[in-house]
Parts: sequence; structure tokens; C-alpha cells
Amino acid sequence: MDLEKLPVYQVIPPSELQEQDYPSPPFESSTDRQARGTFQFRKTIRDVALGFLIATAFWTIPKATRVSWPSARRCMGRFFGHGHHHHHHHHNHHHHHNHGHHHNQGLFPSGKEIGYQGPTETGVEPFVAVTADVPPEQKSYFPLVSPAQSSHDAFDPVRSWGYLSPFHSLPSNAFGLEGSSGKVPNQCELTQVHLLHRHGARYPTSSKEPAGFATRLKAAGNYKASGNLEFLNSWSYGLGKEVLTPFGRSQLFNLGVGFRQKYGHLLNKIAHPKAKLVFRTTSQHRMLHSALNFAAGFFGLPFKSQYHQSIVIEAPGFNNTLAPYFTCNNSEHASKTFVKTIMSNWSEIYLAEALPRLQANLTGYQLTFEDVVSMQKLCAYETVSLGWSSFCQLFTPEEFKGFAYYSDLMFWYAYSFGSPTAAAIGKGWVEELVSRLTQQPIKNFDSSTNSTLDSNPVTFPLDQPIYVDATHDTVISCIVVALNLTSLASEGPLPTRVMPKKQSFVSSHISPFAANLHAQVVDCEDGKKIRFILNDAPVPLTGLRGCPEDAEGFCPLPIAIEALQARIKEIDYQNDCNGKDGYAPPFGGGGIVDGRPPSSV
Repeated sequence: MDLEKLPVYQVIPPSELQEQDYPSPPFESSTDRQARGTFQFRKTIRDVALGFLIATAFWTIPKATRVSWPSARRCMGRFFGHGHHHHHHHHNHHHHHNHGHHHNQGLFPSGKEIGYQGPTETGVEPFVAVTADVPPEQKSYFPLVSPAQSSHDAFDPVRSWGYLSPFHSLPSNAFGLEGSSGKVPNQCELTQVHLLHRHGARYPTSSKEPAGFATRLKAAGNYKASGNLEFLNSWSYGLGKEVLTPFGRSQLFNLGVGFRQKYGHLLNKIAHPKAKLVFRTTSQHRMLHSALNFAAGFFGLPFKSQYHQSIVIEAPGFNNTLAPYFTCNNSEHASKTFVKTIMSNWSEIYLAEALPRLQANLTGYQLTFEDVVSMQKLCAYETVSLGWSSFCQLFTPEEFKGFAYYSDLMFWYAYSFGSPTAAAIGKGWVEELVSRLTQQPIKNFDSSTNSTLDSNPVTFPLDQPIYVDATHDTVISCIVVALNLTSLASEGPLPTRVMPKKQSFVSSHISPFAANLHAQVVDCEDGKKIRFILNDAPVPLTGLRGCPEDAEGFCPLPIAIEALQARIKEIDYQNDCNGKDGYAPPFGGGGIVDGRPPSSV
């Protein structure tokens, strides 16, 4: 496949993003000239008389309570029908159905037209990542109602939904940095941040489940549910597909607000005062709307004139580091089949007691393990979509932990350290990161990088203090592999038939809804350094060759760049994505831990 020749999508300035326009104003059309003449004469007499009355009233009103002259003129214009459109009679009859809209439009002038805004002075930019004693934490998922029995429960099922869990801040020692505060050291100046985030909570994707369960149940017809399943008698499937839920919108808005709160001060470092930041996302509906909600939170309304939104097409045949699987043929490799086997085998183990327990309350429909997994997915999806789900009460804490591990197995073996294409899929974004860190354009376009967009300093600037890229869960889990964040794989491959006592790889810690990975670049007394913070916990960089152990996860920037360049070089994109692919992990779990095919394959 010649990656150079693949088509691309160009940047759309935010001003051109479609907004819902008001309908055009209606236009008079009358062919009866005589009637019209008489009508005009009467109208003129009426206008003069009423105009005199209104003018008299206007000047007798105490000055403090008068409306402004433009407002008064608009009122009279509306009253007398002197809209700006009355000359355009030739526009004829197309607009009559909009009549109501037109009159309302005049009745609701914009804030700009109204005026009277009061003082509008803004304060200095916040920099709470540096100024506070501890970094801020995202703890709430309001307005969702947790299935936990009470807020004091030690176990919260919402944390056990794997890739369907909402983002919450991890403790700063989550990835093994026991002494970490997560704070920027006092003797360092924070100079740059690179954010990569997942979209917010969404309806299910177009895959078979969990909608398939609802279809099968409906097809069964005369089933009868009792006990804690009684709700199924009147339940119907009501979820959309793929787009953000209201809660998902709020997640990204809040992420944007949080980022402005933490790093707003960096806006003062923009090289040219009039330059606008370029943020990137993909063309998928939930991806674009995640980016726009982030921008609304980060910039405040109206945000469209404040930055450029690069929208890269997400579809087969388009190079896109934020949706890189389309140019990696092996990413849909046979391993997906063995991954499905691993997952279905695990479901029979962890749901062994749940299935007969639920079946006891259901006659006329034979439950399968796939059905019961779908019921757990419905607990998660209905909660993030509708705020609450009756399915959540059906399972024990152990069964939710089993579901979380189901998600972990899928991610490890299909989309992360245990997948032979993970490093290749994550490679393109790492190349872009190095390009931004070194301010050197990418020279070799032999991965998922997009040569048209990435070679152009307008669409891919290299001098921003803040970068924001939106992507998917499976891409973040591949990028951590390409970055060689090996502490996430330190406990080795996940066993497929039993949950390990110690587990370093947890999908809800890596790719929850609104997941965020960001790199902080700091300038310290002893030189420039970088660290990576995943869902608010710093990640050790000991997998990067030459990076010393550091309590806060920092590595000298030149060493980190050199190590990333070496990692980029060792990932053979063409071989891993398009070469012969016969890899499968051993039975019971194991196999590769670096996201690349074993050299023997």
C-alpha cells in the first residue's frame, strides 16, 4: 500500500463548521396592485398617527427607564412591518411557512444587539497544576446514579466497567511511583503540555451486542420474568448508536475546563499574539463533538473563533494517527478470533454462578453466557446513557470484577502489549509527539502519519505550548505500548483463566470514557525534563532507554527524545501491519509483552 498517495482531509476553520441557521425571512408577494395601493395609503396614515403617539410617549418616559434608540427603532420597525426585507418582492412565495420564525427572530435579539453587559474584565490565567499544593482531582460522575448500595460502599461497580467506566482521577501512585505527589517540582517551570484524550461516554457501537440480547429476548415472545428480573417484562432497548450521551458531553466540557484551570497560563506563551492554537480530532460524530465540547470548556463560549479545529477523516484509505487501524491490515488479524475465544472462555468461568441464578427467575427464554455479559454491558451503557440501570442490581461485586477483567483481557490481547500490531498502531502518534518536542518536521512517512497534513506547518504546527488530540480507547492502549510505558506491563501477560493477585495492566486505568494521557515538559535548574501523566497519575519512564528512576516520573528531555526515536526505529510498521501474520498466544495466556510480533513469526 502506497501510504504517500492516500487522500486526506483538510483543516476546517471553526467558523465554517455548520451551525443551525435561522430560516430566511418571509417576503410579501401581492399581484393585486389596486388593493395594494389602497392598503399602502391606509397604512401610511396609520403609521404617521402611531409614530406621533409613540414619539410623544417616548419623550415623556423618565430617562432612566427608556429603552435604547436602536431597540425602540427595532420595536417600531416590527410594529409597522418595516423589516429590512420589504423591497425584495421578487423573492416570492417560497418562505411563507417560516412566517412565525421571522417574527420571533426579531423578538429575540442577540446579547450583542441588546448590550447592557455590565463589566467584562477577565482575570489572570489559572495555573493550578503549578500553584496548588496538590493537583485537582476528578472524583464525581454526576448526574449518573451509581448502583453501589450507598456512597460509603467500599466497592463501586462503576469503577469495574473496564473501557465503559467513566474517567476518574487515579491516585498518583497508581502506576508504581510510591513517593509521587503528581505536583510540578518548585524549581521547575512548566513550559508545554501535550494532551491525548478519548471521546466521552457514548451509546454502544454498531457491533452485535448488547442490542443482540434485546433482539433475541423480543424474538422469544412469551417469556416471563420474576424476582429481581421482573423489570424485563416491561423493559425495552432504548439506546442509540455511537454518538455521545449527555453525560459524555459533560465529561469533555469538564475536561476542557479542567485543562484551562491547570494550564491556562501557558496561553501566554503562544509565540505570535494573533496565532490560534490547532487542536485535532477525527471526522466521526462523537470525535468531533468531543473536541467541540472540550473547546467550549477550555475557551468558553463562543469558542469557534478562538482556535482551529483540524478534522481528519476516519475511514478506510485515509492516513490518520488518531484512527490508525485503517492503514494496518493485520490489525483485524486472526488474533481477534483467538481473543474472542479467550473472552468467551473467561465469561463461562466468572459468570458460572450468575447464569443459573438469573435463569431461575426467567421462564420461556434460555440464557447464554453471551446474554449475561450483555446484561452487564447494559448496566454500564444504560447508566452512562440514561443515568440509571436496573441491570446493575443483578450482579455481585465479584461478578463486576470479573467483567472488568473481561475488558482487561480484550484490551491486553487485542489492543495493547499482548497484540502483535499494537506498537505499529501507536507508532504514528509517537512520531508526531517527537516532531513537536524537537520542532523538526517528520521526514519518513512510512506509518499511519498523514504526509499532507503533517508536512504543513499550518495544519501541524510545531511551536504550540498546548497540544490537544482526540482519539479512541484502543488507540490510547496502543500508544502507551509504542511509548514503551513498560510499567503497565510489569506483571507480565494476563492469565486467561484466573484473575492474578497483582495486576499492572487495568483497562479502566488506561482507556475509560474521556481518558486522558498528557506529557508535561518542564524547564528545571538541571535542564529540561518530560513526564507522562495517565488519568492524573504519573507513569514511570524506566522503559525508555537511559531514563533514570525518578520519584515524580520525570526524565531528562534529550534522553527521552533519543529513547523514543530508537523505539520508533525498532517498530517495523510495514512488517507488523502488512507482513505474514500467524501469531497466537499460548493457551492459558502469555506470549508477547511489547506489542510486536515475535521475531520467529
